[in-house]
Amino acid sequence: MVSSIGASLSPPALPVQGNNVRTPTVLSGQNELTEEEEKQVQELKARDQEVRAHENAHKTAGGGYVGSITYDTQTGPDGREYAIGGEAQIDASPVSGNPEATIRKMDIVIRAALAPTEPSSQDYAVARSAQQARLEAQEELTEQRREETDNANADGAGGLLSNLALLNEERQNERLNTSYANVSYNAAANITQRA
Repeated sequence: MVSSIGASLSPPALPVQGNNVRTPTVLSGQNELTEEEEKQVQELKARDQEVRAHENAHKTAGGGYVGSITYDTQTGPDGREYAIGGEAQIDASPVSGNPEATIRKMDIVIRAALAPTEPSSQDYAVARSAQQARLEAQEELTEQRREETDNANADGAGGLLSNLALLNEERQNERLNTSYANVSYNAAANITQRA
């Protein structure tokens, strides 16, 4: 299962003039932006830094389980592209047939999903899903260990039963030997008394 994690906040609104939304334009030949445009550029720069930090936190914490990062961008009034949203793909699938590896992997996926300072709702959803997969793997591992313990106890109990049987056999042999010894002694005593 591959999930998406990332920043998904709304992009900053472009300034409105009258009833028309002003579209960003590249100011060819002009070096100055209006105060309003400068404010928008500053907001876009701040958002860009926030989005990139968010996605890099996922990537750093998730290591090899986090794939490439994609960004949604907006062109600012200065003609530059700014990241206003982003996402990273994360491999949150269980490791088939290996609950211990699944537990380790889900721990990393959870850390990666919750790594940013302000995780998004999608980040929380991925973390919950990974937590559920981790719990299922933990249950599977507990069951495997229980079966191994039961098998070891059965083998050990079989060995214990064998040892008990040998001990009982030895005791019976001792009793028989004692009985034979008593019979022999009694027979010898009877012979002696007759003589």
